[in-house]
Amino acid sequence: MATVIVNGKKQATVREGLLRVVTGSIEFATAGDADVVRITDEVREALAQAGLRDGTLTVFAPGATGAVTTIEYEPGVVQDLQQVLDEIVPPGRAWRHNVNNGDGNGHSHVRAGILGPSLTIPFVDGRLTLGRWQEIVFIDLDERPRDRSLVVQAMGV
Repeated sequence: MATVIVNGKKQATVREGLLRVVTGSIEFATAGDADVVRITDEVREALAQAGLRDGTLTVFAPGATGAVTTIEYEPGVVQDLQQVLDEIVPPGRAWRHNVNNGDGNGHSHVRAGILGPSLTIPFVDGRLTLGRWQEIVFIDLDERPRDRSLVVQAMGV
């Protein structure tokens, strides 16, 4: 391990070794309709099982109607997020996807496209570098309950 010094100040710690990639999954059921599921503990456990000290961890939601992000996970923020999604991408609007495919989840796809399917978080000394109130969440944007499986991949040394 080496320390990088710039202008007399410690800037970064460098840990060298062979890069390892460890891939796992997190599985759970959701309620649909912008259900916000806190997954921070499951992601921390996946990182602990990976046995890596420093690197990056990615959480990825396969599919076209889910998103992964961070929020302060408390009822007010969760409700505010759900309300903003309804205002920006209302379910009742005439979505072309619904006409083309004969279903009713066009809004789900648009919401997922805006929020994105993945999140990458650095980890140092085996700990995620999340802020004090920052929690990792999965948002099920589909119109119905679903069983979900997220990919969790840690890369590091």
